[in-house]
Amino acid sequence: MKTSGIIRNVDPLGRVVIPKEMRKVMGINEGDPIEIVKVNNDIVMRKYSKGCIFCGSDKEIVEFNKVLVCRKCKQALKED
Repeated sequence: MKTSGIIRNVDPLGRVVIPKEMRKVMGINEGDPIEIVKVNNDIVMRKYSKGCIFCGSDKEIVEFNKVLVCRKCKQALKED
């Protein structure tokens, strides 16, 4: 199987180090929460955000195409 990217081993405590280059590109800083989810047969890690991806609001949040969006921004997208 051909892979791309950086390979890291899981340590005895189940930890994986996210490479510095990847953290920089993704805007992940020390102390930032990371969400870990199972998608089909893959483990996906992403910077956790509890608010709307557009306005940052944490009110009336819904998941839309795997991102969090508030109802107001979702409605605005429909109208645009």
